[in-house]
Amino acid sequence: MSMVLIILVINIIYVSFYTIRMILTLKGQKYFAALISSIEVLIYVVGLGLVLDNLNQIENLIAYALGFSIGVLLGMKIEEWLALGYVTVKVITDRYDQPFAQKLRESGYGVTSWMGEGRDGYRLMMEILTRRKDQQDLYNLVLAYDSKAFIISHEPQHFRGGFWVRNLKKQAKREGEAFTVVNEEILPGVTEETIQEFKEEHAGKIFTEKNESSKQK
Repeated sequence: MSMVLIILVINIIYVSFYTIRMILTLKGQKYFAALISSIEVLIYVVGLGLVLDNLNQIENLIAYALGFSIGVLLGMKIEEWLALGYVTVKVITDRYDQPFAQKLRESGYGVTSWMGEGRDGYRLMMEILTRRKDQQDLYNLVLAYDSKAFIISHEPQHFRGGFWVRNLKKQAKREGEAFTVVNEEILPGVTEETIQEFKEEHAGKIFTEKNESSKQK
């Protein structure tokens, strides 16, 4: 019976690390993922060795399979609790005649807003970037202003610059937290050198076309 519990616990721990590592990899946090993978493979070798040495007992195989499923659930719960990364929230509301966006800004959120038009008339569109750990507060705040607001969110894979990033840094500083934007300044295939090359190659042409267009007007 003790062997069954050992195999169960080891596989729960292993799969939890595996699940967290996969999520971190998808989020682009490669260094954290690499660190966890080194622990993960050590646990995997130990757990697999115990199972292979006790294949003659069906309860060990059942414990291994059960530990795997529990580990997946536990790993996802741990990742939700850590709430790593950021989320972009888009809000659509018919309360365009009220200072909705300003109220969110006063609460510390960076908001880009504009007017849109839906089937039933004009709508206020807002896009907000916040840390995942703060998204529940944001949802509650939005719904407190408009319980019928349409809300959709997604996790941005890469972002750089702008008021949002500055606002997040200020917010973290106020709360006394270390602030690191893992995906900031690492847009795929973008470096200062490539930006300069594109400026030199295209900027002159763009300015020329603009000048010619102005003259024609």
